[in-house]
This record gives sequence, structure tokens and C-alpha cells, in this order.
Amino acid sequence: MSSVALPIESFGVSHKGCVRDHNEDNYLIEPQTGLWVVADGMGGHEAGEVASASIVDHLATIGIASSAPDLRARFEDRLSRANSEIRDISRSRGITIGSTFAALLAMDGRFAGLWAGDSRIYLVRNGVIFQVSKDHTEVQELLDRGMISPEEALTWPRRHVITHAVGVSDELEIDFQQGELMPGDVFVLSTDGLTAHVSDAEIEAAVISATPQAACRSLLETVLARGGTDNVTIVLVKIGGGRNGALHSDRSGAESLVR
Repeated sequence: MSSVALPIESFGVSHKGCVRDHNEDNYLIEPQTGLWVVADGMGGHEAGEVASASIVDHLATIGIASSAPDLRARFEDRLSRANSEIRDISRSRGITIGSTFAALLAMDGRFAGLWAGDSRIYLVRNGVIFQVSKDHTEVQELLDRGMISPEEALTWPRRHVITHAVGVSDELEIDFQQGELMPGDVFVLSTDGLTAHVSDAEIEAAVISATPQAACRSLLETVLARGGTDNVTIVLVKIGGGRNGALHSDRSGAESLVR
């Protein structure tokens, strides 16, 4: 396992948007442990916020892993604990609550993107944007089966119906993609409040030559200018130069804009 470090810079913003009266999103920036997360709670006033906070609170206890497999194992353990806690809260309140999430794990020159629901992970590499995650939604399933076109999906009546989320069932279902890190990579983690108003091409343009802080603020301003119909949370992670190795943080920031 290499000891050479890749520098990293990360930043996050969260806002309730222009329509909602509170923010059910939460996020986590933990560069020292190689972990970044966004979570979008659902379940009505206060309940959704409780679900997304449970995910973030449990993941914040991961600590420093000894290896990439250890980091992944710690992540899945904490997420399972959050799922159990959310299920207990749901039963005690007699309602169903849950949360989508998107997470980036990075260690030893490799990354893993993990998610449930429609919070997304993008990778901008060599000037091209790729969607690492794949939405867990009814409309995505219809697209995969060829039953509707991409154009129809944009206005499909049930396009926001989630098929997987943390806390909605005893069995936790998540997906993941993994790969090697490259200098210059930029990862964008976001709740669907961003992608409801900003296209992939616009995300790429915003992050390609800006710092994570400037790009986060620019994307947030665009969402709010276009009506901000949902809570929006954005976390950017930029990989600097150097050879593959354990990641460390040069600079990171977090900003909560709940107005």
C-alpha cells in the first residue's frame, strides 16, 4: 500500500430552496477518513431531516480505516446501523421515513461511489462528465426496459418515485461503482434539488475550471435563480496532482445556507 498522498480539495453547500419551508438534506465532508456524503430525507416535516441526519451522524463515526476494504466495511456497518435506527423511528411514530444518499469513498488511489435513491455522483475527468450513479427510480426502470424514451422521462408523472432508500425496509439495498483516481478528477455529489434545475453539461461547465467552493456557490445560485423547487445539497471533491496513494486533505470547507 503506497504512502504517497494525492492532495484533495472539497467543499459543500446546502439550502432549503425557494419553495420548501425547511431543509431535509444533510451532508458530510470527512477528507481525513476519505468520505463524502449527501443525504436527502423524506417523510414529511421534521421526519425526513431525522432520517438524513441519522445517516450522516452514523457515518461520521467511521474513523481512520487501515485499508480500502476496511473503509468500505466500516461504511456499510454504519449505514446498516442508520437503517436500523430509521426503521425504529418509523415504527415509533407510525409513519414511513427514509433517505436517499450518495457517497464517495477514496483511499489508496482508488474510489468507490455508493448510493441509494436519486441522489447522484458525477465524475468530471479530462473535461468530460460521467454519471457514476444510476437513479433508483420508477422512471429509470422504465427507461432501462425501453418502455419510455428519455424525452418522455423528463415529464413522466411518477418520475420522482424512489425504488430504494435507507430506512424504508429492513433489508438495505445499495449500489456501487469503483475505479482508480486520476489527478484532476472532480467528483460532484448532489441531491435531486440540483439535477431538477441544472443539466449535466451545465454541471460540467461549472466545475471544470473553478475551485470546489466557487463551483458549489455558482451551481447553488443557478438552482435558486431557476426557482429552487426542492432542497439542494452539493458536495465537490477535486483530486490534485501526484501519484496514487492514500488521500489527504489540503483544504476542505462546509457551508450551510438555510434561509
